[in-house]
Amino acid sequence: MGQTATRDMDESEFIRTAEITLQELDRRIEASGVDADCEFKGTGVLEIEFADGSKIIVNSQAAAREIWVAAKSGGYHFRGDGGRWLNTRDDTELFAALSLYVSQQSGESVNLQQSLP
Repeated sequence: MGQTATRDMDESEFIRTAEITLQELDRRIEASGVDADCEFKGTGVLEIEFADGSKIIVNSQAAAREIWVAAKSGGYHFRGDGGRWLNTRDDTELFAALSLYVSQQSGESVNLQQSLP
C-alpha cells in the first residue's frame, strides 16, 4: 500500500488499494486450506462463508477510507497507515485480526499473516 495513510488518498487511489487488499485476503484464505468459500459481491465486498453457514464480510468504505469487517465477534474498522491496515480501536493489523476471526468461525487454526509468493 506504500507509505501513505488512507486519509491522504483520493477516492480512486483508496478503492484501488482496498481492492488489492481484498484480493490478497482471498488468496491467503484459499491458500490456508480452511473450510471456507470466498466470493466477491461486487466491487469492494468479500464474503467469506464457513461450513456452518456463518459469514465474515469484508468491505471497503471509500467515504471513510476504511476497510470494515463484520464477523460473529463484532464489527471492526481498519484504516491504512504506512502500508498496513490497523484497527481503529486497538491498532491490530488487518491480517492478524482476520486470522483470529477466521479461526474462531471455522474452528481451525488459521494464520493469514504470511504473504504469498
